[in-house]
Amino acid sequence: MSSTQLRVFLLFSAGYFVSYVFRGVNLGFAPFITRDLGLSAADLGLLTSLYFLGFAGAQIPAGVLLDHFGARRVTAATLLVAALGIWVFGAAHGVGTMMAGRLLIGVGVSVCLGAAFKALAQHFAPARLPLMNGLVMAIGGFGGVMVGSPLTWVLTFASWRSVCVGLGLLTVLVALAQWTLAPDTKETHHQASLGAQFKGTLHILRSAAFWKIASFPVVTQGVFYAMQSLWVGAWLRDVQGFEPREAAALVSILGFAMMAGCVGFGAAARGLERRGISLYVFCGVGMALYVLTQLLIMFKAPLPAALLWAAYGIFGGAGILSYAVMARHFPAQMIGRVNTTLTLIIFLLIFGFQIGVGAMLSYWPATDGHYPATAHLTVWGVLVVLQVLSAVWYVLPGRRLVRPAEAHAEQGA
Repeated sequence: MSSTQLRVFLLFSAGYFVSYVFRGVNLGFAPFITRDLGLSAADLGLLTSLYFLGFAGAQIPAGVLLDHFGARRVTAATLLVAALGIWVFGAAHGVGTMMAGRLLIGVGVSVCLGAAFKALAQHFAPARLPLMNGLVMAIGGFGGVMVGSPLTWVLTFASWRSVCVGLGLLTVLVALAQWTLAPDTKETHHQASLGAQFKGTLHILRSAAFWKIASFPVVTQGVFYAMQSLWVGAWLRDVQGFEPREAAALVSILGFAMMAGCVGFGAAARGLERRGISLYVFCGVGMALYVLTQLLIMFKAPLPAALLWAAYGIFGGAGILSYAVMARHFPAQMIGRVNTTLTLIIFLLIFGFQIGVGAMLSYWPATDGHYPATAHLTVWGVLVVLQVLSAVWYVLPGRRLVRPAEAHAEQGA
């Protein structure tokens, strides 16, 4: 790896790491902001989920900006929006202002992963991209580890508002590093206009092939990230009776496991394909194991908690393989729009699930910020049913995934 390639990898991985920390930071903040502002579970779910709404809403215009101005400029600029968002969030004394801050954070980090993939594609050979992309995902996943035990430890001597100030400063430093140190790459072409992007997205949303592939992954990914970034901590405390530090340690284990899963599933898929096992089937098996893991946790399987939550993290990320599945079944000129659309749907579902979980929990009375185990089990039961229904769609026989007419329509979009 050359020095330029190393800089690209480290700088854009740092951006995605920051994005992932922001995604899950409310998991650590939840007990404090609930107490300070008197929030209900529904309030907390809506507040946290606005990150995902901002992220999803910015996906398509972010793709246009990246192709017009390059990864370095766009990521550095938008990270400053995220820094402003966390400062607004940390200074707020009302739910409305906190919501505005959380929405700004989501918009500000919306380009981080796409920018990393774009920058890597411009500096690494295609054969190396699967591994490099997996490593970026793993480094981002380390942000999920940091919102476990490390954040809990910091909150023993610093207020959540002080942590917000520190996160804002870290974000500004990453933005400045990207602006000054990341290499600038001349663009050889410009992406289609914003109008054409939306037109292409509508074509994809009408594609039976797209929905067939996306059916199971978007639901499992929506559930996984909605829970990992907020509600897992509440389950560990309310249902399994862990103390905050024990719960935080398991959240970190989950994060480490997800990192390993991102790299491991990518490596295993390549080997299995050589043996005749399709990526579509392998992705489906991984997601089915994620559903099975949820059932084992719900029914208190006699296994170590660390093992169960490690499995939750490893298999929870299996749906990410759906991006590679899409690349197998759609023409190359459609993949950018297909990926953007898939990301958009996943993040809208994360937004919806986080709100939905909070709203459902609020039907039960809370005691000192804790909800009864029955409430959590009911919520998890509903989520498992949704995943099983989407799995049925995924495994039902279907027509050939892309018809020539569909491909032609997409190419003209």
